[in-house]
Amino acid sequence: MPAMLIVAIVFAAALAQSLTGFGFALIVMPLLTIVLGIRTAAPLVALAALTVYTVNLVRYRRAINVQEVWRLGVASAAGVPVGIWLLSTADEDLVMRMLGIILVAYAGYSLLQPGSRRALARGWVYPAGFLAGCLGGAYNTPGPPVIVYGSLRQWPRNEFRAVLQALFLLNALLVVASHAVAKHLTEQVFVYYLYAVPALAVGILIGSVVDSRIDQRQFRKLVTAMILVLGLALLLGVG
Repeated sequence: MPAMLIVAIVFAAALAQSLTGFGFALIVMPLLTIVLGIRTAAPLVALAALTVYTVNLVRYRRAINVQEVWRLGVASAAGVPVGIWLLSTADEDLVMRMLGIILVAYAGYSLLQPGSRRALARGWVYPAGFLAGCLGGAYNTPGPPVIVYGSLRQWPRNEFRAVLQALFLLNALLVVASHAVAKHLTEQVFVYYLYAVPALAVGILIGSVVDSRIDQRQFRKLVTAMILVLGLALLLGVG
C-alpha cells in the first residue's frame, strides 16, 4: 500500500512541478510525511527532488540569471546544515506542524497576491536564500521564500522558472549530501525511491507535453489551493 501511494503522490507532484516550475516538494513532502513519517520522507523527497530539478533545469537553462542563482545559492548553502540539524533534533510532531504553518503562510501569500509598486531591493536575496536553505534542509521545501522574493523582484516568467530550478537543484544536492553524512539514506529510502522514479518520469513527460495547452495562471491557483489544504491538514494533525 505505501508503494502505490508513493507512486500516486510523486506523479502528481512531478506533473505540477513540470507545468508550473514549482510545487514538487510542497506537495509531496506533506503527503509522504503522513504516509511514511518525516525521517523517511525527508531523505526520500530529497532524492526525488534532485531528479526532478535536474530534468527541468535542462528545459529552462537558456533563461537562467546566473548572478541571482549565485547569490541565492551561497546563502542557501549556509542554511542547509541548520535545517538538517532541526530535522535530526526536533520533535517530529512539532516539525510537522511547523511545516504546516509554512505551507499555510505561503499559500495565503500566493492566493492574496499582495502588490508592490517597486521591485524589492536586491539585498533581500541573502535572507531569502538562507531561509530557503533552512527549509530545504529540514523539509525539502526551499521554494516559498525564493518564490516570494522572485515575485517581489518582478522576474520575467521564464527567468523565474529557470532561477527556481537552478536553486532547487543546488539545494537538493546539498540536502542529499547532508542526509548521506547524517546516515538518513537507508536501504528502505532507496527502495521507495525506485518506486518513485517511474512516476517522476511519467509526470515530467506529461507535464512537458501539455504545458503549452493549459492556462498557467489558473493551474498555479489550483496547485496553491492544494498546498493550503495540505498545510492545514498537517497543522491540525490530520493523518
